[in-house]
Amino acid sequence: MKLYSLAAALANITVTNHEVTYDPDTSWLKFHLGINRYALYSRDDPTVLQLIKDMQSMTVISADYTQDEKALKGACDCTQVVKPSGHHLKLALKMRNLAKAMFKPMRQQRDEETPEDVFYFVDLQRHNAEIAAFHLDRILDFRRVPPVVGRLVNITSEVLKVTQNEDLRAVFFTSPANNTCFFAKCLYVCKTEYAACGSPDLLEGSLSAYLPGLSIAPRISIPSPWIRSYTFTGREEWEVNPFYCDTIKQQYPYNSGNRLLNIIDMSIFDFLIGNMDRHHYEIFTKFGDEGFLLHLDNARGFGKHAKDEMSILSPLSQCCMIKQSTLLRLQLLAQSEFRLSDVMRESLQEDSLRPILTEPHLLALDRRLHKVLRVVHRCVRRLGKDEVITEDFFKSTVTPEAATDGTMQR
Repeated sequence: MKLYSLAAALANITVTNHEVTYDPDTSWLKFHLGINRYALYSRDDPTVLQLIKDMQSMTVISADYTQDEKALKGACDCTQVVKPSGHHLKLALKMRNLAKAMFKPMRQQRDEETPEDVFYFVDLQRHNAEIAAFHLDRILDFRRVPPVVGRLVNITSEVLKVTQNEDLRAVFFTSPANNTCFFAKCLYVCKTEYAACGSPDLLEGSLSAYLPGLSIAPRISIPSPWIRSYTFTGREEWEVNPFYCDTIKQQYPYNSGNRLLNIIDMSIFDFLIGNMDRHHYEIFTKFGDEGFLLHLDNARGFGKHAKDEMSILSPLSQCCMIKQSTLLRLQLLAQSEFRLSDVMRESLQEDSLRPILTEPHLLALDRRLHKVLRVVHRCVRRLGKDEVITEDFFKSTVTPEAATDGTMQR
């Protein structure tokens, strides 16, 4: 900070100084300490509710690009079909109490839909989808999405004036309507027409709580067995082979333990929100093969309320397996007294940017939920209840070395 202040003075830049405080009882630290092998937080943990409340008002003292955008150094290959970054302008915000949150600004109005001719891998990322996905994950009792809250951010005082990154400062400008705007660092969207603009300075967006640093809680990113082809014409094996899951069940780590069941949980979650962009999943290495899967980056959900992309459910329909706890929760939310759309509507009312979802998106959740249950019913009718519905959290019995010809336990 001292070095930057000196450089800023030479460049005639005003730096806003904020006092930094450390509180061992702060909500973000309690959230980090509460992570366990089953979920990011316990079902009745009051810390998460407090963290959500705190993130709405925490004082921002620093803003910067996220690590993945920094790694690109602004040099993007415009010949690639799938652009690696920049399309969603995510920023890392640091708070006075040392908390960190990822800010994704609003790019679409609530009632805007993804155009029919747009591929899933170039769709815009929606801040309200991140918010809604957190609430849905909590309602489904997965608890695998970090806390997310909506917030109005003053991009002049809370980003431009506190950032120490000159590249980030350089992408700010004032629009003809006298609104403060900024655009992405990546070259293929280094244009004002891709900018996000405040009104004149206030811009709504999602704030996602950061997970513990990788030096403290290492994570690994693993390609999904049901990864899609990120080309205009290609197709993956699972898209053409209805017996694809039989092969996956023979491979480590899917031939024992909970990993495959957790992927099926994730596919149900993605189907409900309409997210086709789940190419990788992450796990904490500390918990080994039996740790839960993190449900990160959900901003491409809730793009089309009228379309139910059944291919997202391929892990469920091809493997015909589901956790008993997951099925019981889905059956509960299908009942009229606990209808999923009603529970979501009530939960989303807690967010300051309400309404988060339009009514058609809420009603789509009920329709999709019934389709999930129909898939399970067909599996049970074909294979029997004992083969389809599994107990939760059974221990892995297969090691990577012995994973050549094992079978999936049920």
